[in-house]
This record gives sequence, C-alpha cells and structure tokens, in this order.
Amino acid sequence: MPQMIDVINSLSVFVFLYAAWTDFRTWKIPNAIVLALVALYALRTVAVILGSQDVGAALFASSGIGGDLAAGLLMFALGVALWAFRLFGAGDAKLFLPIGLFIGWHGMLPFSFLLLVLGIVTLLLLRLPVPLPVAHLAFFMRIEEIRASRKVPYGVVMVFAALLTLALPIIRQQLR
Repeated sequence: MPQMIDVINSLSVFVFLYAAWTDFRTWKIPNAIVLALVALYALRTVAVILGSQDVGAALFASSGIGGDLAAGLLMFALGVALWAFRLFGAGDAKLFLPIGLFIGWHGMLPFSFLLLVLGIVTLLLLRLPVPLPVAHLAFFMRIEEIRASRKVPYGVVMVFAALLTLALPIIRQQLR
C-alpha cells in the first residue's frame, strides 16, 4: 500500500501543478481539476485504511483522515467567505478544499505561513519590470497582462504553498 500512496501523491502533485498553470493562463480553476484532486484524496484514503494496522487511529486521529477532513472543510469555509467578500475567485475558494485535505490539520500552520510569504513575494515580483530581452516571450507577456489587470491568480500561490508544505516532512527527513 505505501507504493500506491506514493503514486497517488505523485499524481496529485501533477494535478495541483496543472491547476496552478490553468489559473495562471486563464484566471480560472475548472471544477474538473478540483474534483480530480478530491477523487485522488479519496483513493489515498482507501489505501491508507487498507494498509493501516489501527483503522480507528487512521480515521479519527488529528494526524489522520479526520484531521484532513477537518482541515479541508475549514479551509473551504474560509475560501467561501473570502469569495463572498470578493477577495477570492470561486476557483480559488474551491481549491482550498483539496489543499486542506492533502496538507491535513497539522499542515495548516506551515501552509498559512508559506501562503503569506509567497503572496508577499508574488506581489513584490509583480512590481519588477520585465527585462526587455524576454518581454516578447508568452510567459512574460502574461505577466504583463496580470500586472495591467491587477488580478493576481492566487491559485498559483496557493498551490506552491501547499506543495512546499507537503515537502516539509521530506525535507526534515533528509536533514536528519
């Protein structure tokens, strides 16, 4: 089962990156992407339960599936509130659900910190001028369009904060 969990986690990383790319290109995160992430989390949950020695702990511990569900629902509620106040787009609000599911209860503090830092860095980077030799490239033309519209694709920042949060345990393990 650990191999299955690793495969599902790897697939989810690619889907998260696709969500960020789609948000960068179109300012939209389609429902299909969010549903795919929720489905991957559900498959991961089944794999965790099947591979668990103590199903009760896997389901109801704050570091288990119960904590993941609580984080996902809390973050989704926060996203809906931010959307209601027109601070977020609907896609960003929806994306909070699978992010919360994957980072879990114990990942919410690091995610919040990384989201803050990456958000500030993004806003500062958007103030820098694009170097003239690369200004004609599609990526930098899109940056100029984002800058001119003053609409930041927050999904990109959210995804990178989530992926860094998911990578923190791996980084800690490598440092030991």
